[in-house]
Amino acid sequence: MTDMKDRIKQVMEAQHMTQQTFANFIGINAASLSSIFNNRTRPTLNTVEAIKSKIPNLNTDWLMFGHGTMFDEGKNADNGHVGDDEGKNVSHPVSVEGLVPDLFAGSDDVSVQQPQVRQNDAKVRTEIKYVDRPRRQITEIKVYFDDLTYETFVPKK
Repeated sequence: MTDMKDRIKQVMEAQHMTQQTFANFIGINAASLSSIFNNRTRPTLNTVEAIKSKIPNLNTDWLMFGHGTMFDEGKNADNGHVGDDEGKNVSHPVSVEGLVPDLFAGSDDVSVQQPQVRQNDAKVRTEIKYVDRPRRQITEIKVYFDDLTYETFVPKK
């Protein structure tokens, strides 16, 4: 059984991208991706979500656990290759063949609109709260000289 890092590498190779290009494409730091491939760190859920948001038809069960095929059946006939869309925020239409039964077989006046996949535009905002500390006061200054002596200065109170 392959590791998750190996499956991420397979996705990267299926997209015909270098490690740097793939990291930029999914929006993570290239050093983070490198540390995953070099077994210094393990892939996080954020990494999986970043890949899934850019390649919607990627089978998450396959990516995380190795179950099934790389790409979900019935989605995007191009097997997830993003090609010229690299680095752009592009939504890929989802094929409805095989997913919806043909309820109107033989009827020529009915058209089926294909649903569109929405990109997750929600941004995560991290807030940092700085705790105010009392202002620091100088209590003593020492000046060392090259003859191994020193002087101490104490501010007036």
